[in-house]
This record gives sequence, C-alpha cells and structure tokens, in this order.
Amino acid sequence: MRWIRRAAALLILALTLTAEASATGQPSLAPMIARVGPSVVSVAIQTEGTVDDESLLNDPFFHKFFGLPEDATQVRQALQTTGSGVIVDASQGYILTSYHVVENASSIGITLANGDAYAATIIGTDPDTDLAVLKIRADGLTSIEMGESTELRVGDYVAAIGNPFGLGQTVTLGIVSALGRAGLGAANYENFIQTDASINPGNSGGALVDLDGKLVGINSAIIGPSGANVGIGFAIPITMAKGIMTQLIAHGEIKRGQLGTIIQDNNFDLAAALAVDTAAGAVVSEVVPGSPGAKAGIIPGDVVVAVDEAAVRNAAELRNMIASYPPESVVRLSIKRPKESLTITAKLRPLEAAKEPAPPASVEGEGLLSLVTLTAVGPESDAYGKTQGAFVAAMSDRSRAAAAGLEAGDVVVSVNRKDATDPQMVVDLAAASEAPLLLGVFRDGHVRFLVVK
Repeated sequence: MRWIRRAAALLILALTLTAEASATGQPSLAPMIARVGPSVVSVAIQTEGTVDDESLLNDPFFHKFFGLPEDATQVRQALQTTGSGVIVDASQGYILTSYHVVENASSIGITLANGDAYAATIIGTDPDTDLAVLKIRADGLTSIEMGESTELRVGDYVAAIGNPFGLGQTVTLGIVSALGRAGLGAANYENFIQTDASINPGNSGGALVDLDGKLVGINSAIIGPSGANVGIGFAIPITMAKGIMTQLIAHGEIKRGQLGTIIQDNNFDLAAALAVDTAAGAVVSEVVPGSPGAKAGIIPGDVVVAVDEAAVRNAAELRNMIASYPPESVVRLSIKRPKESLTITAKLRPLEAAKEPAPPASVEGEGLLSLVTLTAVGPESDAYGKTQGAFVAAMSDRSRAAAAGLEAGDVVVSVNRKDATDPQMVVDLAAASEAPLLLGVFRDGHVRFLVVK
C-alpha cells in the first residue's frame, strides 16, 4: 500500500508540474504522449526452440514400451517474444531497440501505434551495449525527437513508453533515481539511467522520455524478483546510444577505439595520496607500452577528469566514453597531476589491435608495511614472467596493509608512484615515506592503487 500511495502522490505532483493541459483544462501528459506515441513500436520476434510435449508421449512407460528415445518429448517449434523499439529516422525507417530483444531472431515483425504491421530487417547489433538497429519499409512514419541525457538530473521526471507483457503501448511515469549505474552485468559497457518509472518485460527497447517528449534513454534492464518491476529499472543514455546507432547504420558493426590504459575509480584517499584536488575522475594505474596513451604522455597516477570537455566521474564512465569513439579518433583528455592541470591529446587505435598489458624480481616489511612478508616473484605466482616487484607471501589480518585491501598473492610494483622491482626496494621506499603510502599492486593481470595509512 505504501508503494501505491507513493506512486499516486508522484503522479499528482508530476501532473501539477506539467505545463501542458488537456482539453478540459486539467494538467495532463496526454498532449506530449500523443506526439511521442507514434514513434514507439511493438517488436514481435520469432525464434525456434524446444518445448515439452504434454501429451501421452511424455509418459515414461510409453517411451519404454515403444522404444522411443528419452528426448522424444522435445518438440521443435517457433517461439514468439515481444519487445519495443523507437523510430529514430522516419525517412529511412530506422528503429532503435535492445540487442537482447532481437537476439537469435529468425524473423522480426513491427507493429506501429496505429496497428499497421511490417517485417523488419536487422541493420546491425552491438551486444556490448545491448543495442540494435532495425529497418522497415513504410511511409508516414514519425521520428522521435532526440534529447540530451547528459543534462538529466536525479529527480527529473521521465516517462517510459513500451509494450510490457505484449499488452500494447503503455506509458508509465517516474523520476530519474540515479545516473551512471554500472556493474549490473547487463552489458559490457554500462552507464545506465536508473528510474522508478515502471519497466517490465516487453518494455526493453522502448523509449524513456522527458516531460518535453524528447528521447533520453532506451529502456533496457530490470532488477526484481522473477523480472517483475519493483521500482528499479534501467535505460541506456541516448547520448551513448546515438554514437552506437550512427556506427551501426554506417557500417553494420561497431569499431571501438582504445587508449591503452588500465584505470580505477578515484576517491578521497587516492586524491590525497596523488596530491590532486579532486576525488572524482578515473585514476590511471597502468599504461600499456606503445599504446596511444603512452605516446600521448599519460603516466600512472594521472587522474582523467574530462574527455573533450565532457566530465568524467568514474572509471566506468571514462571506459564508456573512449569506447564510443571509432579508431583513429583524436580525443582531448583533461588530466590532473600534483599541482598541475593539463590537456593531453591522444589518437585512439583499434580495440582489436590492442595488446594485453605488459605489467611492470624475502624481506619483512617495516613501518606501514609491518606484518607483511615479501619475496621475489617466483613460479608459484600467477604474475611470474609478467611483472617485477615484491610478492606478498604472507601478511597478518591485523596489519595496516590488510586494512587497505592488500592481499597475499599480490605483487607490489610501485611505492608512491616510484617503480619497485624487488622486495628490498619496496621496503626501502616504504621506510622513507610518510603516511599515507600509495602502493601500485599487480593483481589479476592488472595494476591498481591502494592507500595504506
């Protein structure tokens, strides 16, 4: 009941704030929906699969008596699922939708808001962002107006338009609950808009619009029991989707550029240890030799705070931004260093041409590394042959290093941004340093920073 009361209050407030009015003079979203609705379509997908036959053939005795194979009850038949899509180019018949909606489709049908139906072909797909572009041949289509998802704020009102459960076009209202959501496992490149506007199965690929009816996102994912809506839905920002759509239409595939750096989220401890004036951005923990980043002059410890003047809040955002550029693109990176801000220009190279990082040979730790035992990197380490530094052979759970996140099996490769190629160098550098201690740690094939204090 609390959720119902909250939804009712939200609806009343949104309608009160809406500038447009219905024919009766009452505040209403209806005029906006009337404009936008024709741009949102239903997508019906035919796939082939196996289903259990519930007839007599399913009886084990029948199997045995007639000598039938155990899988005889599996019957191949066409299966149909539904989703949504958004008309983004009326003259060409291009429709933007989610990749998982059309994945493994043997045929695709599009139904417009007025009921007209057409067959669709796939122009291109990008599983890494869960996006796809379809095409239909039809006259009199209505394109949606593109918005700017970068201008969204938490608390802004949005409406989700789609085809939930195959019921037909449906509109739900809510707010932007959060921005820049990542780590959901829904796609390789994630930067989701989170909303409490109801998004249910079948809404995927539909439109998330602002109160002006401008497209700000493509509905994509749900978090909830059995896929049911519980007020947490996610949409792909249209700023991200537009770049993918443009490449899919032009080439039928996505070609991504790469900078050649390993990055991690910045935070207050790292900012203090790196002597920079911001806790936002992405910290460069490693630079691949010979990569565009290395050629441009990026060094470990740099904090990237913007790409082409677009702010970078965290590592996932930087990764998504770089991946949105095609190879050979030239990007301007705003960098923070101790007592210095600078702009670095880098020319990206193709992602497929990138090499795996080549990351940076027994003593007891002292000071901030007390209760830590360091050895040379030997064959027992996964890092053997990959890096030089100090292998963490053992450590106490009571140590400051453990509290900072250092683990047995890690390899310490730098101390306060100074390379350390053996255990004694790590101990000496740590002993000569005051708190906090910035360690470069090689783990799972990559380097990250830890702050020991």
